[in-house]
Amino acid sequence: MNYVLINSEVANEICTINFNREEGYNVLTEQVRAELFDALQVANRDPQVRGVILTGGKKIFCGGADIKFMARATAADMYCQPENTRRIVEYMESMVKPVIAVLSGYTLGGGCELSLGCDIRIASETVQIGLPEIRLGIIPGGGGVQRLVRLVGVSRARDLIYSGRILKASEALDIGLVDEVVPVDQLLEAAVKRMKSYTRHGAVAVAAAKTAINTGIALSPRDADVLEKMCFAMLFSTEDQKEGMQAFIDKRKPAFKGK
Repeated sequence: MNYVLINSEVANEICTINFNREEGYNVLTEQVRAELFDALQVANRDPQVRGVILTGGKKIFCGGADIKFMARATAADMYCQPENTRRIVEYMESMVKPVIAVLSGYTLGGGCELSLGCDIRIASETVQIGLPEIRLGIIPGGGGVQRLVRLVGVSRARDLIYSGRILKASEALDIGLVDEVVPVDQLLEAAVKRMKSYTRHGAVAVAAAKTAINTGIALSPRDADVLEKMCFAMLFSTEDQKEGMQAFIDKRKPAFKGK
């Protein structure tokens, strides 16, 4: 697919996907969603890619949904959207590679929901993040309700969703909505540094950890424990496990191959 509303570049084992229509508030039109979903699939299949960074502009990460479309939409229209935000969020969670959201400026509605589907959220000091859908007579519909509850707790999620208020960087960090806050000019550098701290390890182990976390959180404690045990045991069939442990014994750095 030829991308018009996003950019996707691979360098040093990291795929950076960037919303590039800041003058249009990086709104999640059908075309934007289709391009983003395709870029994520390509990155997930690419053996040269070890992690994905999702970012926007300095003033706007993503302004959310296409309100002009939604204003005239029917229930059937919203239910049957082929590339809806929920599908993209679920796909990012299912990817075998870590995904970091780099957030600056407005990160609202669907933009916030996209970030909740990422493994880590790094924000600039200028971020304004929230789920203001209640102001439009609706609620978050891209998985934001469930993920916000799991991330910040039921009471805080209720307050944010019922009020639709927008958080600044300090409060978002305090409640765990974002994981790190840095100056705008250090934002991408911080994301790359963090991603490299993940990608230097065995790719299969990172994928197994992501599966144990993202799938396990939706299971009962007993079933989640079984899943963790299976992921743990499966790694003993990999070359990386043999290399990692032998390197420890030899007192050297491991040379992981992702196998």
